[in-house]
Amino acid sequence: MKIAVLASGNGTNFQALAEKFQSGEIPGELALLFCDHPDAYVVERAKKLNVPYESFTVKECGGKKPYEERLLDLLNANQIDFLILAGYMRVIGAEIIKTFENSIINLHPAYLPEYPGLHSIERAFEDHVQNGRTETGVTVHYVDCGLDSGPIIAQRHVPIYDEDTVDELEERVHECEHILFPQTIKRVLNDRIAYEKGSN
Repeated sequence: MKIAVLASGNGTNFQALAEKFQSGEIPGELALLFCDHPDAYVVERAKKLNVPYESFTVKECGGKKPYEERLLDLLNANQIDFLILAGYMRVIGAEIIKTFENSIINLHPAYLPEYPGLHSIERAFEDHVQNGRTETGVTVHYVDCGLDSGPIIAQRHVPIYDEDTVDELEERVHECEHILFPQTIKRVLNDRIAYEKGSN
């Protein structure tokens, strides 16, 4: 099974996954990193880990539709079977979702359905400051055509402490992500591979 990771930024979750793919802890082949920001640090991580990568922007493609078409062509050309979104900051288009039905997983830094969309950690922290909120979380879910609304696979709460800064909360959320995300991907791909072997 060939897997692609889509990411937009620093790439700590990409690195956590890539190392486990390369050690054999997670099954399948990490065949591609795609990034929509060519200067994002995740590209450097891919180079260091010898993971094939590709990067282009919506602007250089002339809009969202041609960008999505080019991305789908890239995934098909690399014979990708499964997509993992690890800090990918764009909404996936309907054609890619249809092509990879039930085969796209996203990591979201909140306990969905709380705080869907952008700035989830900051919004949870603001709720803590204003309303005394004591926890947020991390969610791994399948991607559908809604905004962070697909079926939930795994979740874990993350505490918010009175002495926290938003940076400290962000660090704690990322620590949780780096544990929960690889564990969940491993379980999902093991189940998928076992099912495909059984149906052949």
